[in-house]
Amino acid sequence: MRILAISDTESIFIRDHFNPDIFKGVDLILSAGDLKADYLSCIVTLINVPLLYVHGNHDARLLQEPPEGCICIDDKVIEYGGLRIAGLGGCMTYSGGPLQFTEQQMKRRIIKNTLKYRKGIDLLLTHSPAYKLGDGQDRAHVGYKCFVDLLDKHSPRLMIHGHQHLCYGNPNREINYKKTRIINAYEYVIIE
Repeated sequence: MRILAISDTESIFIRDHFNPDIFKGVDLILSAGDLKADYLSCIVTLINVPLLYVHGNHDARLLQEPPEGCICIDDKVIEYGGLRIAGLGGCMTYSGGPLQFTEQQMKRRIIKNTLKYRKGIDLLLTHSPAYKLGDGQDRAHVGYKCFVDLLDKHSPRLMIHGHQHLCYGNPNREINYKKTRIINAYEYVIIE
């Protein structure tokens, strides 16, 4: 499966200089948050494959006006192309926004979804990274420890996150944690 993962920053390369040959064979688009509804709708129209997304900490507007042609998978598990994809949007609380959660609140969300996870997870789509696995050090960008627990328990093959811009001092697009390949979707990346 070929996946286009996007987050946080709109790519003029995709929107304004779209080259269909580069995105040929993309089967699925995954958005890890903080992108405008019209951008998501534009991409799903250009590439014409399903687009699944989770909310970022700056996506309160999507709660009222979701992007057309896209599917929110926050707190859901979706089966697509033989993969079980779980979604958990939002980030660590730092200013009290509606899509910010304490460690305990995120842990409760995971516990609430335990039955959905019992058949396993192949891919975990989040906005925030897991703690010490591509996260930052400031309050707004520190990752969740409960995501590490989720990775330990379910060993998904892939975790895709956003939130941590590559220019924030963590230049690694991809890291590995046990059996999980973790990819920062900042701007865009194509995953084979």
